[in-house]
Amino acid sequence: MASRLGENPGLLEAIVSNDDNLSYGNIVSVHIGPDDYITALADDGAHELREMLASARVSVEE
Repeated sequence: MASRLGENPGLLEAIVSNDDNLSYGNIVSVHIGPDDYITALADDGAHELREMLASARVSVEE
């Protein structure tokens, strides 16, 4: 996701690690192995994240 958005992976990880940043249900855990999970975003979560980042950029520029 970070490369698609052209963002720092650490920044996105910090945003997603706090589930208060995005609406309920937009951050999900995906089972990828017997005891392995990754954190992912639902489609609405990706959209919400893009809007959050764009809003933050506008705020900083103003």
